[in-house]
Amino acid sequence: MSENKGPTETTGDTEFVEFWNEILVPKFIKFKHILVDGLTHHSDAIFPTLKVKKGDNVLDVGCGFGDTALKLADLVGPSGRVLGIDCCDAFLDYGRKEERKKNQGNAYFLRGDVISMPFEGDNDFVFSRFGTMFFPNPVAALKNMRTALKPGGTMTHIVWRTPEDNPWLYMAKEIVLGFLPPPGEDARTCGPGPFSMADKELVTAMMTAAGYENISFKRVDAPVLVGKTVKDAIDFQLTLGPAGEVFREAGVQAEEKRVEIEAALGKAIGEQKKERDGIVMASSSWVISATNPT
Repeated sequence: MSENKGPTETTGDTEFVEFWNEILVPKFIKFKHILVDGLTHHSDAIFPTLKVKKGDNVLDVGCGFGDTALKLADLVGPSGRVLGIDCCDAFLDYGRKEERKKNQGNAYFLRGDVISMPFEGDNDFVFSRFGTMFFPNPVAALKNMRTALKPGGTMTHIVWRTPEDNPWLYMAKEIVLGFLPPPGEDARTCGPGPFSMADKELVTAMMTAAGYENISFKRVDAPVLVGKTVKDAIDFQLTLGPAGEVFREAGVQAEEKRVEIEAALGKAIGEQKKERDGIVMASSSWVISATNPT
């Protein structure tokens, strides 16, 4: 990365970043097959529509395992450049490994917190897939993402719509709450949460405050993989997402009721649609785009 212009790695983790690295990363790695492969339908629907062209410089914020950064690297070609940033070292290791395997030569990965990273304003396109919903200070993060853009450049981020539009996450939480109390105010959390940007008016206000223009929303409905088997899906729901947060924070009480909770989840998940790769459920997202003023 040293021979390429770009931001420098940030140091000094916040409590939020520490929680991701210490608690959530191992769980995400365990269920990588759902969190990456399970979003195939979403990616297939969205990536062909992105305003990315050959030779573009692209920033991928919250790039996770690096799969989106490498897809973007394919779009920009050898004359372009993609920088993926994430606050989790283990995620970036996967991205770097895949980049070496593909030997594209135009994708780079850097550890950093988007709120505090210094950007040079040399990107044609800034992207984030299911990352902006977790920013502890979304306006500040969105504003800093805008500073990474050239005048007139485009930012696109993908976020989940309402809980009711996403039964793959909402259903399990409602079932678990039938057995356990909701997390308390002092619960350690991954951030505002997967549905924090579901409201168009709220997000429009955030992005306007961050200085964007030409803000647009496109709805995308697509199935997502929730597990290869019913047991895999149950384990996923009790480990990550809204249901996982309820279960984790309940501690001993959750373990005492695990058998009952797993039985209830198993019944509901077993009624869902089966495909060749596993169990799928409905989901819905917003593809939100805006431009940096010229």
